[in-house]
Amino acid sequence: MKFSQIFTVGVVALSLTTLALIGCGTGSSATSSSGTTSAGTGKRLKIGVSIPSADHGWTAGVNWWANKAKDLYPDVDWTIVAAASPEKQIKDLENLGTQNLDGMVILATESAAITPAAKALKEKGTFIVNVDRGFLEPIADIFIEGDNKAFGRVSAEFMAKKLNGKGNIIILEGIPCTVNTDRVNAFREVMKQYPDIKILDSQSGQWNREKALNVTQGLLLKHKDVNAIWSSDDDMALGAEQALKEAGRTDVWQLGGAGMKDIIKRVMDRDPMYPADVTYPPSMIAMGMHLAVGALKDGKQKERAQFTPRHLLLDIEVVTPENAKDFYYPDSIY
Repeated sequence: MKFSQIFTVGVVALSLTTLALIGCGTGSSATSSSGTTSAGTGKRLKIGVSIPSADHGWTAGVNWWANKAKDLYPDVDWTIVAAASPEKQIKDLENLGTQNLDGMVILATESAAITPAAKALKEKGTFIVNVDRGFLEPIADIFIEGDNKAFGRVSAEFMAKKLNGKGNIIILEGIPCTVNTDRVNAFREVMKQYPDIKILDSQSGQWNREKALNVTQGLLLKHKDVNAIWSSDDDMALGAEQALKEAGRTDVWQLGGAGMKDIIKRVMDRDPMYPADVTYPPSMIAMGMHLAVGALKDGKQKERAQFTPRHLLLDIEVVTPENAKDFYYPDSIY
């Protein structure tokens, strides 16, 4: 599917009525042509975008989508910066705060670490759109995220059904942030209904393939009787798969998440390692950028505030062999 098609579908899903009412790489910035202005002054709108570095497939998708969204608005001065650590992102935000930006779109490396820096920007009067990993305080003017509680819930429900209510599982968690907390808590809450399913262990794979490989190697040595792994992310699933292969374990299956095209293809092909997947689109960064432009253009954000949803929650879908073709885009970056 082309970018414009996916972007349009995502925007429509956010609500046609609402968007009509509100107006509708690293270190790069947009160029040329006049059009979108800030504060009614005739000056070009200036928006910063702060995102994590492309350290795994999903964040690579975020970077790709951010630059695609930038190209849709050549009349906006964009500054897109990517950070490999919370410390780098904090410095990025401090630097962006000196550039008289009209707005900021922020996908945090870690929720707790980035919250104070985002709060400082907000106190300067910067309009803030928070994407995916939520702040620990209600700072953002708009917060857009996938439904991570649903992500954890549907993952647990699928695994419990697949296991027929009985078995041993291990959990690979992500980085410390609201996304991971919501997913894991919801997963565990569902599993309380299945006393014959035992969670043997739960450790962080940092949403990273190499880290997940190392963690899973240790978990497989510690726990011999494992039936399934909730890897909770497709990059981690690939790392865990390598660990399983090296250990000669062909009896363990996985449930990942985020909709990586390689995993979706394997679900579609009925690979026993991946009986299903769970969606979580990196394109939400593009939606956040779109909403920032819609709210800020012509300095009308105050007038639009009454129509602008503060919190947007994107649906989560379970991908199975029966519907995988609807989620498989071979030309996608992720």
